[in-house]
Amino acid sequence: MPFRKFTSLAILTSILLTGCSAVDHWVYRPDINQGNYVTPEAIDLLKVGQTKDQVVFILGAPMLTSIFGDNVWYYVFRQQPQHESISQRTYAIYFNEMGIVTDIKVSALDGSKSLEEMNKQEISDRIGIQSDDDSDSGD
Repeated sequence: MPFRKFTSLAILTSILLTGCSAVDHWVYRPDINQGNYVTPEAIDLLKVGQTKDQVVFILGAPMLTSIFGDNVWYYVFRQQPQHESISQRTYAIYFNEMGIVTDIKVSALDGSKSLEEMNKQEISDRIGIQSDDDSDSGD
């Protein structure tokens, strides 16, 4: 009789432990956005021939610069929404000695979403806060 209880308990435990992968989607995971928030509109404004000041005005400060000088700036936009796969776009901006953009290169992780899709990402945990402007106080 104790053998049957032990066997039943072992089977039940193994079923519960293997079932954790099915429960994984019920576990809350926040959206994780890292790096520079890059929009398609900002990329459309970026052109060869612009100065470093113009690039900073359009995209903000770079996330990384080249270790061999200040002639390559890297803008990395990385996104991992809840239980979905990671999307990442990296923009490398190349400057000449005068600080003028000479080349713009784009790279992405395999399977990454497009920049437009990354910018459409819904916020997973909206906060239901009502402002004073939203309430009808009748004043």
